[in-house]
Order: sequence, then C-alpha cells, then structure tokens
Amino acid sequence: MAGVHGLAAAGLVVLLLAAVAPAFAVDYTVGDTSGWSSGVDYVTWAKSKTFSVGDSLVFQYSMMHTVAEVSSADYSACSASNSIQSYSDQNTKIALTKPGTRYFICGTSGHCSGGMKLAVMVSAAAATTPTPTASSSPPSTATPATPSSDPGMDTPSSTPDATTTPTTTTTKSTGSTGGASGSEARSVMGLLVGAVGLAMMG
Repeated sequence: MAGVHGLAAAGLVVLLLAAVAPAFAVDYTVGDTSGWSSGVDYVTWAKSKTFSVGDSLVFQYSMMHTVAEVSSADYSACSASNSIQSYSDQNTKIALTKPGTRYFICGTSGHCSGGMKLAVMVSAAAATTPTPTASSSPPSTATPATPSSDPGMDTPSSTPDATTTPTTTTTKSTGSTGGASGSEARSVMGLLVGAVGLAMMG
C-alpha cells in the first residue's frame, strides 16, 4: 500500500511542477499597447523591464513591418541583410532561451533608422528560495536590503534566524498582470510538497 501512495505522490508532484513552473515566465508585449510600430521609444521601454531566461517577447505589428533578429553590428548599422531570423507573421513570439543580449530591428527600409530597433539584455532565470539547512553557527547580523523603487529591478532581502543558515530570496517584479508571482508560486509549491509528504507518511 505504501508503494501505491508513493507512486501517487510522485505523480502529483510531477503534475504540480508542470503547472507551477510556467508561472515564473513572463510574456512581454513589445511596446506594450503600441506594439511594434513607428514612433515608439523601445530603448526606454526595454529599460523598464527585467528579462530572464524563460520569458518571451511578443511582437504585434501590421503587415508594413517585420521583425529581424540581428547581430550587434547589424543592429548598429540597421541592416537586416544578414539576419539571424526574420518574421513577418504580424504576431511573433520569441522565447528568450539563454542569457545575453538579443537584438531586433524592423527590416522595412528606413524603419530601424527611425527607431524601430530593440536590444534586450536577458539574465539567467530568476533565483528561487533555497531550502534552509540546520546550522550551529550564530545568526548573521545582516540587515534586510531596502526595496528598490524601480519596478523592474530584482530586490534581494535576507531573513536570518537562530536555527537556520541565512538565505537570500530574489523577487522578480515585472509590472505584468496575470499568473502567479514567484513568491506566490513558491508558497503554493511549498504547501503542495508538504501535502505530498503527509500523504506518503499516511
């Protein structure tokens, strides 16, 4: 009977991980409500966001525009002739799969030089809260960090106590609506793991 409970618990954990993991990813609509079009300041738009591995860029545009992913040199030169990838489907979703800077321009003549260019710095995936471990060392005297006033910045905080090693939690603020925040998803996951543990003991 214990084997059946263990198998059921393992299946539940797999399903829950699949349901909770996407809550950490963010789909950014490039240009927000303006979309991918002329007259939008994409430099300012990108500065107000924090892009991480697992997030996606969604380009929404009319048929007079395109999206071309290009090298840094081609971005500076506004040249789409050697594009890494080019899109014209008017609703392009591009997954950010690795850290580094990605460069995008509109391939329509004159549009890039008119400001239709976007560079995004993609950071490694947002950190999750590590599990505290027992420690015989005295508690840390670290003070909590002051939260940043910039809504797109990661905000570290420390929460030491006498029985655990201090841990650092990074909370990603995106200003986006929908989906669970990282802390909400971790709370739900903690509750679910606890419930699975109880089920396995029973």
